[in-house]
Amino acid sequence: MKKSRILFAGVGGQGTLTATNLLALLAVDLDMPVVTGEIHGMAQRGGIVESSLLLGGYSSPKLSYGEADILLGFEPLETLRALPYLNSQGTVISNTDPHIPVGVSLGKETYPELEYIQEKSTACTPNSYFLPCISLGEQAGKAQSANVVLLGSLCATDKSPFSLEDLQNAIKNHLSSKIAEINLKASELGFNYLNP
Repeated sequence: MKKSRILFAGVGGQGTLTATNLLALLAVDLDMPVVTGEIHGMAQRGGIVESSLLLGGYSSPKLSYGEADILLGFEPLETLRALPYLNSQGTVISNTDPHIPVGVSLGKETYPELEYIQEKSTACTPNSYFLPCISLGEQAGKAQSANVVLLGSLCATDKSPFSLEDLQNAIKNHLSSKIAEINLKASELGFNYLNP
């Protein structure tokens, strides 16, 4: 099995840690050696959240700059901030729908243009993909399924350690039956967005 290091970057309230845990459970289901950890996290809504998932026999969940094979950006600004962790052959998959920080809302800070974030990402790696996860989540039935939209899009890339079928099995096995159907649709929408 090929080793893979995945960094999840977002803000509180986006389901970043739920997505990390879902992929960790999926790895266990598939008998893949996995370690996961929260690099930086704030439980309150809007705080920066970073977590990691390492597959293939790593002994520590710690990621240093230049080590991530895949960066999953749940929020565009957090994608930009996490780019130094990506290795030169890495893949970026990012949400385009921003979660405006309080400082920007108060007019004390500015939020970079999406085009700037995309340019910086593409400068790090040509394997950069951006999609409107919240909009697709709403299309699936709930904006909160945006995290699973992002996971579905990961499955559409050749860098993914998991297939869409693997992810959908994990959704059925590990998410509440109340939200499973919406998340199955969300994973499919994310997959089809990158693999029409």
